[in-house]
Amino acid sequence: MMFSEAVKDILRAISSSLQIPVIVILILLILITVVMLGSILAEYFSERRRLKVRIPQLIDDLQEKSQEEIIKIIENSGLLKRQKKAALELVVRGKLPEATREALARQLIFEEENRYAKITRTTDIIAKIAPMFGLMGTLIPLGPGLMALGQGDTKTLSGSLLIAFDTTVAGLISAAVAYFISFIRKRWYEQYMVGLETIMETILEEQNRGDWK
Repeated sequence: MMFSEAVKDILRAISSSLQIPVIVILILLILITVVMLGSILAEYFSERRRLKVRIPQLIDDLQEKSQEEIIKIIENSGLLKRQKKAALELVVRGKLPEATREALARQLIFEEENRYAKITRTTDIIAKIAPMFGLMGTLIPLGPGLMALGQGDTKTLSGSLLIAFDTTVAGLISAAVAYFISFIRKRWYEQYMVGLETIMETILEEQNRGDWK
């Protein structure tokens, strides 16, 4: 019996000691989520809103053009800066062997995909772990709250329930906003990558023409 009580006391002590760290982590997650929300708004107004290009029309414009003409068309297009940079990296290496150019195109595309994956990774993680910490913040104060209920201490009980509800709301809000940010960004980035891959393929086809050297 004494061993059982000792184990229970240890578990209770561990659980109680986690309450403050969990609350601190939830606050940090909320702050990071707010920052990420600001970053997606900044990205929209500084970059996304300026994306004014029709990929089919751009492909038509690139047909049967010289290297210099393709460079000018890409520079004057409505592509994003990073899309232009990646496409021009391939264009200026038109004299490389075909297999090398194809490998370079894959590498450039991979670098862009990896960059976008890093951007969405933070909000993906928050969307997954915020509800967990919210649940921990809900359950931890319920122990002392139930003990206070048994002793008729309604003040301690109400305080414990308030912490439980607040941490639940904080976790769910952080997760919901982070999921929304990731969802929007992934749709944007998927569109960017499809467009970039299409442009890269068009450039490779033009480079493979025998008269473009």
